[in-house]
Amino acid sequence: MSDRPKLSFRGACFRLVSLAAAVSAGTSSPAAARADGRPYYYVAPSGSDKAGTGTKARPWKTVQRAADAAMKTGGTVYLRGGVYRQRLKLAGNPGAAGSAARLTVASYPSETAVLDGRSLPVDGMDSLIELDSASRVTIRGLELRNYKTAARGSVPIGIRVHGAGESVSLLDNKVHDIGNTASPEGGGLIGRDAHGIAVYGTEAPDSISGLTVSGNEVYGLTLGSSEALVLNGNVEKFVVANNHIHDNDNIGIDAIGFEGTSPDARYDQARDGVIRGNLVTGSTSVRNPSYGRKIPNGTYSAGGIYIDGGRDIVVERNRSENNDIGIEIASEHGGRSTSGIIVRSNLIVRNAMTGIAMGGYDEDRGSTTNSIVTGNTVAYNDTLEWGTGQLYIQFNVRDNRIRNNIFVASASHALILNEYAENVGSRLDYNLYFAPNAKKATWTWKGRTHTGFEAYAKATGLDAGSRFADPGFAEPGFRSYKLKKDSPASGSGIPDGVLAAAPDLDGRERGSGTGGRPSRGAYE
Repeated sequence: MSDRPKLSFRGACFRLVSLAAAVSAGTSSPAAARADGRPYYYVAPSGSDKAGTGTKARPWKTVQRAADAAMKTGGTVYLRGGVYRQRLKLAGNPGAAGSAARLTVASYPSETAVLDGRSLPVDGMDSLIELDSASRVTIRGLELRNYKTAARGSVPIGIRVHGAGESVSLLDNKVHDIGNTASPEGGGLIGRDAHGIAVYGTEAPDSISGLTVSGNEVYGLTLGSSEALVLNGNVEKFVVANNHIHDNDNIGIDAIGFEGTSPDARYDQARDGVIRGNLVTGSTSVRNPSYGRKIPNGTYSAGGIYIDGGRDIVVERNRSENNDIGIEIASEHGGRSTSGIIVRSNLIVRNAMTGIAMGGYDEDRGSTTNSIVTGNTVAYNDTLEWGTGQLYIQFNVRDNRIRNNIFVASASHALILNEYAENVGSRLDYNLYFAPNAKKATWTWKGRTHTGFEAYAKATGLDAGSRFADPGFAEPGFRSYKLKKDSPASGSGIPDGVLAAAPDLDGRERGSGTGGRPSRGAYE
């Protein structure tokens, strides 16, 4: 969860045999087995826990009954289509001790099982699906909805993963209309939180490892001061990919450290993961009362993708559009650093505050260090025209590399805003800049504003290999930011091993057909 005062002008940030004897003993053998010998279990809204056997012909009624059986053997729990006003909790590992069994809970093919929380209470941090120190579990193709509370201090969650464990997969689920609607205490952040998908690594040294969160749609959440999809604490070696996160009232995707989630500070960071191929839109706190009474200049503080205290994370090939902030890499905790972050080949466009934000949002926050921002298209952000620009460098930004990007200003003409002198060792080069009027284009560096590219480059000694030119987008009015063949960005970047290690936003090899030189921006 985030406790920062989200944004003043200077502060950004802004989850075939049925045996009667077995039934009477409380167990059953399902009707069929998978190719690996693991069984199938079936649940249906019209099923029966008394007369059912967990087979396709005689399904059980409750998801928990089937999941408890499957935890003993591994296998697949299929939920037939319909609405279940139920919740599910899984703890530990499926199968016998020492086995490699896996448990999958999924909607039956071509049907949608809905876990609906409308009539379910929210007791503290509570969820429709809970995985407590679980390993080798997949949750796939479910819809989770209508889990809300107006009780301050309660936290409703669609899918909650916590403790420690390995190889958990949350795939192709739809999570929506989860939220806390309590009035904020004293107009502030306290006691008003919710999540769509929350992963909290609360043990040490054991972590949540090998997590995959992919193909989910998460939307319509009332989050208060929290996040739609969050990884917090001792979470490592994760993949968050190809999710659609949209129309929520705070942060979209967040990887967090330094909040005391892990009992050992050495492990209290989300780390060594990848955030790839996600579409994040409509993350905005503008109507979120958790912040609205405290911020005089507005509540535009929700990042589409936010790394807050995480380390060694790759953020690549995402589209972050129409959020408050496109992508932010920062630390909210004084003396602590977000570090080793790679932000590459992302399309970051038309966000309200800024495209990319780095550093602490005020002098009491932490830093962004040893990170790389390369090969991104960052265009027409700062739609509020507050002058926060396309790249917002805040407090305590150290030893970062920013290169091979395209930065195109909005009508504010602001390209870079950096008001703090605590910006040490950061290098910018081989970027392409553009603004509607070259004579009005501004770069603010360590508190001094320079008008015009040549004046900025001369005064700062930065961007010696950079250019000011129209990038030649193919159809910017139609939301295509690919490059025309004669674009000055094509094949004009500096060779970059970090950028070349992954394809562009279209899946093309970096530097293909251009003598090994990559194009600037997200597309070759």
